Amino acid sequence: MLNKNNMKALKYFFVGCLAFFGCHAQEEPTTFSKEALNDTFITLEGSTITFQDILNKHKGSTIVIDIWASWCKDCVGGMPKVKALQKEHQNVTYIFLSLDKNQDAWKRGIEKYEVKGSHYFMQSGWKGAFGTFVNLDWIPRYMVVDKQGNIKLFKSVEADDIKIKDLL
Repeated sequence: MLNKNNMKALKYFFVGCLAFFGCHAQEEPTTFSKEALNDTFITLEGSTITFQDILNKHKGSTIVIDIWASWCKDCVGGMPKVKALQKEHQNVTYIFLSLDKNQDAWKRGIEKYEVKGSHYFMQSGWKGAFGTFVNLDWIPRYMVVDKQGNIKLFKSVEADDIKIKDLL
């Protein structure tokens, strides 16, 4: 027969087991959702393009995606690291997705900070289909996509992250 203390200990044991075995780390996606692929962006020329078409345009290349904004102190402060990455890995495609407040600010930011790569304006913003899929909660945000279009690195907030360099 179990006494009161043993019952209490048994209860904590079962709760602990449930927490341990019931919780597991959420796996990061390796492919983009249909909704994210269908989200639309604005090109520098002012036309609309889906994320799928952006990826198709660079198919066969390893891609580093940099989600940024010219008003973002951490994004601008991280640009030297991005430029160093670009210098070290010149065979990689660099796609910059901007969360600037408007297209004029976005274009001024590209020029001011001399950002080299393919540029797109995220018209759907943080909470659009793409932003929601990548669980966008901070910028800068870096992702790596392989030559087949698979997500190899889902989330990094530093351009000099060893995980990025290892994948390139």
